[in-house]
Amino acid sequence: MADMESSFAALADDVRAALAPGEAFTLWYSAESSEFIRFNRARVRQAGCVTQATARLRLIRDERHATSEIALCGDAATDRARLAEGLGRLRGALAQLQPDPYLTLEREPWQRRFADDTVPPDTGHVLACIDEAARGLDLVGIHAAGPLYRGFASSFGAFGWHAAQAFHFDWSLFHANGQAVKADYAGSQWDDGEFASRFGAARAQLEHLGKPARALAPGEYRAYLAPAALDDVVGMLGWGGFSARSLAHKESPLQRLYDGSERLSGLIDMDERASGALAPAFGPEGIPRSDAALVRAGLPAARLVCPRSAREHGLETNCADSGEAPHALALGAGTLAQADVLAALGTGLYIGNLWYLNWSDAPAARMTGMTRFASFWVEDGRIQAPLGTMRFDDSLYSFLGEHLEALTRERQLRVSSSTYGERQTDSSLLPGALAGRLKLTL
Repeated sequence: MADMESSFAALADDVRAALAPGEAFTLWYSAESSEFIRFNRARVRQAGCVTQATARLRLIRDERHATSEIALCGDAATDRARLAEGLGRLRGALAQLQPDPYLTLEREPWQRRFADDTVPPDTGHVLACIDEAARGLDLVGIHAAGPLYRGFASSFGAFGWHAAQAFHFDWSLFHANGQAVKADYAGSQWDDGEFASRFGAARAQLEHLGKPARALAPGEYRAYLAPAALDDVVGMLGWGGFSARSLAHKESPLQRLYDGSERLSGLIDMDERASGALAPAFGPEGIPRSDAALVRAGLPAARLVCPRSAREHGLETNCADSGEAPHALALGAGTLAQADVLAALGTGLYIGNLWYLNWSDAPAARMTGMTRFASFWVEDGRIQAPLGTMRFDDSLYSFLGEHLEALTRERQLRVSSSTYGERQTDSSLLPGALAGRLKLTL
C-alpha cells in the first residue's frame, strides 16, 4: 500500500511541475486490486483478478475548469506521459470555455491519510467455509475481495490517501421450486462465527420456501423490514433526499421534513459517517468530508452541501461530492433484540428484501417497490408460509414515521456490491425496522 501511495504522490508531483503560470490542478485517483470468484450450484465456476487505476485530472485557470479521466497502467513513465497528454487536451478545452461563476476551490493545504492494516481474508479459508456451509445446497453467488485505493492532490498543497481492505460475498440459496433466499456478508475482516450465523439464518428460511405460498389481499399489514430491505429504502434517500441543492430547488423527497410540515419517528437518528468508514474522508472535489448528523429524533439536523451549492446558496460545505448523496449512512440502533423480532411482529409480514423501488409521489416521500426473496407470512410469532411477490406503496412518514414501533439492537454493515466500472466504497450501517402498518397495493 505504501508503494501505491508513493506512486500517486509522484504522479501529482509530475502534474505540478508541468503547470504553466496561472494554472492550478486537482487530481483524483481510484484504484483496486480485486479478486472475483463466481459460484453456481455451490461450485466455483469462474475466478479471476482485476487490477486497475484511473486518474481524474482537472485543470483550472481564470475561473475556467475542465476535467479528463485517464486510465493508468502502473508503469511510471507511461502514466506520466498519459497525464501530460491529458494536460495538453485540457488546455485546449479551457480556451473554449466561459468562466464558471460558482467555481469553488479548496485552497487549504489539508492532509489526510488512512491505511487499513487489516490482514485480508485468506481466499482458501473463505472457500473452505463456503464449501462446508453450502454442501448439498443450490448456491449461486459472487465473492469479491481486495484492497481499494483513493487519493487526492492539488496544486494548493492538499493531499489525501485512503487504502482500505474490503470483501463482499453475495449469495442466493435456491429451493427446488425455483424460489430463493438472498443473503450477503461484507466487511474488512472475515469472521467465521458471523458468516455461519448469516448462512444459518438463510438456510433456515430456505426450509420455509417449500411450503405453499400465501397470497395476500391488498391492504395494511404489520411488517418487519430486515436490514437488507431497509437498505433499499434508505438508499432511495440518496436520490436528493439530503441534498442542499435539491432542497434549495424544492426537489428533495424529504422537502416536507426539512420544511417542518412532516417528521419521521422519534426513534430515527441518521448520520453520514466520514470517519471510520470504507469511503474516504475526502472527495474528488478536494473538500475534506466531515461527519454530519442528518436526522435527530425524527427531525432534520443537517443537509449535505458540496462546494458549488455552498457558494450558490450561501451555506457551509460538509460534503466534497457534487452528488450530495450519503456514502456511509448510519441509522441508529434501537432496543429490539434480533432474536425477538418474530415475537414482536406477532402476525404480519417478514420482508427480507425489496426491489424495483421508485418514488410514486416524491414530494410526499411516498415510494413503491416489490417484495423479493424470502418474504414470509408470520402468525403468532412463527413463520407460516412464503409470500408471493407483492407491491407496496407507502410514505416514509408512515412506516418510518408514526407507525414505526421499534428498531433492532443489532445493526448490519451493508457494503455496496456494485462492480460497474469498479468496486465501490459506499456502505450503510442499519438495524431492522418493525412497523405497525405497511400498505400493500397488489
